[in-house]
Amino acid sequence: MLRHFFSAYIDPGTGSMLFTIIIGLAATALYALKGLRIKIKYLITGGKSGKEETEKLPYVIYSDNKRYWNVFRPICDEFESRKIPLAYLTQSEDDPVFAAGYEYIKPEFIGEGSKGFARLNTLRAGTVLSTTPGLDVYQWKRSKNVEKYVFITHSVDDGTMYRMFGLDYYDAILQTGDFALEKLRKIESLRGLPEKEYLSVGSTYMDFMLEKYSERMPQEAAGAHETTVLLAPSWGESAILTRYGERIIKALIDTGYRIIIRPHPQSYISEKDNMDRLMEMFPESDRLSWNRDNDNFSCLASSDIMISDFSAVVFDYSFIFDKPVIYAADVFDKAVYDAAWLDDEIWTFEALSKIGKKLSESDFPRLKEIIDEMINDESYKKLRGCVRDEGWMHRGQAARIAADYLIKNEKAAESAVIGGAE
Repeated sequence: MLRHFFSAYIDPGTGSMLFTIIIGLAATALYALKGLRIKIKYLITGGKSGKEETEKLPYVIYSDNKRYWNVFRPICDEFESRKIPLAYLTQSEDDPVFAAGYEYIKPEFIGEGSKGFARLNTLRAGTVLSTTPGLDVYQWKRSKNVEKYVFITHSVDDGTMYRMFGLDYYDAILQTGDFALEKLRKIESLRGLPEKEYLSVGSTYMDFMLEKYSERMPQEAAGAHETTVLLAPSWGESAILTRYGERIIKALIDTGYRIIIRPHPQSYISEKDNMDRLMEMFPESDRLSWNRDNDNFSCLASSDIMISDFSAVVFDYSFIFDKPVIYAADVFDKAVYDAAWLDDEIWTFEALSKIGKKLSESDFPRLKEIIDEMINDESYKKLRGCVRDEGWMHRGQAARIAADYLIKNEKAAESAVIGGAE
């Protein structure tokens, strides 16, 4: 019987998804054991393991990396202006929050890796806001002493482009637009999950970038510069630098234009060998630079066109700077993403087909010609505006709407507690 079971045919897509689920379950079991060890240690030490919370923190922001400061800064500014205390827990010792000079925002470096997660897993808080997927899937566990976990997106997408189960255990999701709700609800239904609260708030980081760009636009218009191409891909097996590597970089160099390559930060971690190889093959020069700035604003603003894949940075570039994009995404394996649970077209690819030109490897020999055509083609401008209106609601208001939601939520929870006590 077992022999027949193992000899049964499973198509590659289903097999890949099953493998991903098995790995996910195994990882969950592993981290559950680690969590149990932490709890046992906590009990043995009389509840004094690590930093102990004596009082509940009403509002907490958790950031796993300093690069998400642009997401949280507008919300911190909003809380600061309202004189409402907020705890900012970060796993980056050099997070920009420490230099912000706030009075009401209290930053704390909680440590990297297990140390930071041990702090989070025993946290006492009303509402925790984060842009980190994978809550209660890997090391970061829901604390029994936290009332609500709220996810705020750090990119424009339909919520299905996170690694599998990434948003399952949040209580609420703050998205950039209503377009994402249908697919998130479908996934909840398929998995038998309770419905989360859902609110379209817009985008805090794009509001901040747009304000910054508006101040800089006169300078940009006044200064002539050499044509600059930005290569800014995502990471993973389907991403540009994994699939095409030196071939696309060589094609870009052959255009004679100035080239900026800004890999996804995760590439330097998950694809280190490939990154080391490419950076050695194509060292920096007066024609080519590798950008690793924490803030991507400068390279976005200084380039004339972007080449990417399925990275959401395409929408930052298109929506804010209103510049042309070329995307190379002819092959995309969605098996490791939540999108694998749905037959629907991923919103990212629907939008890309409207705002940019698709690039295949066969196009590499004429890449300069394609770049020139796109820079001078005004026909995409109207389409960029349509997709922008769908994907980025409440422009300029995201921090206010998000803060209003968090404060209203906490006050409602406090009223419920008081009412129950009476």
